[in-house]
Amino acid sequence: MSKAKAAVKRTPARGRISQGKMGSSFDALMKETGDYETVKATALKRVLAWQIGQEMKAQGVTKTVLAKRMATSRSQLDRLLDPDNDEVTLSTLARAAEALGREIRLELA
Repeated sequence: MSKAKAAVKRTPARGRISQGKMGSSFDALMKETGDYETVKATALKRVLAWQIGQEMKAQGVTKTVLAKRMATSRSQLDRLLDPDNDEVTLSTLARAAEALGREIRLELA
C-alpha cells in the first residue's frame, strides 16, 4: 500500500453532518438571517417559470406566439422565463399560464 493511501485512511473524517438534520439546520439558518422568505419566493418563481417553459415545449408554442397571446413583448416574456430575474409579478405568471390554457394555484398551508 502506498504511503499516500495509508495517510488518507488514517485521517479522521471531519465536518460530517448527521443524517436527517441538514435540512432543518439550513431552514433555521435562513430564518435566523432573515433570508428564508426571499429564498423561498425566488425558488417558487423559478419553478413556475420552468413549468411555463416546459408547457410551451409540450404544446409547441414559441416565445413569439406566447408573447402575442399575452399581449406583451417577447423581451418581457424572456424576463419572465429568466430564472435569475426575481422581479416578475404573480399577475404576469398567471397571464402566461392562462395563455397556455393552464392556471396557477396558490394556497395557504
